[in-house]
Amino acid sequence: MELFEEIRVLRKDAKEEKFSCPKDARKKAMDFLARREHSQVELTNKLVNKGYFRQIAEEVVTTLTNEGLQSNDRFAEAFVQSRINQGKGPIRIRLDLSQRGICDSNIEKAIGESGADWYKLALNARSRKFGLDKPEDFKALAKQIRFLRYRGFDQEHIQLALKSLS
Repeated sequence: MELFEEIRVLRKDAKEEKFSCPKDARKKAMDFLARREHSQVELTNKLVNKGYFRQIAEEVVTTLTNEGLQSNDRFAEAFVQSRINQGKGPIRIRLDLSQRGICDSNIEKAIGESGADWYKLALNARSRKFGLDKPEDFKALAKQIRFLRYRGFDQEHIQLALKSLS
């Protein structure tokens, strides 16, 4: 019984050592960044969820940011483009980016540089879901408006998308 407990203690220490090692945390962070861009907050949280100590994770992410390997600007640009491709509007994109720890100035910069035609995107999202015909009644109209609001389009985009129907 003593030998088993001694081995368990040794294994526990080895496991803790791994999760306190900045080298291992950096390697894991680089693996995450190789797949896609991550915000600083996302990357830190992923490392912590994998078992690394928060202080180590924050230090590693700060180092990667200083080296230019992680960038909130690049993340925001890629994120905005992916959400535009999904048919999401600017309100939803802003909310999603702020939840991922991106500051307002970076959000506005990424959305502004995207060059998206939000009216056209709202019309395309609406027509893909409901077709090109006008809503039959108020209930159908309300359903389409709710859909577009959930997608993140503001009232102006929604109104224009609904007016342009034949």
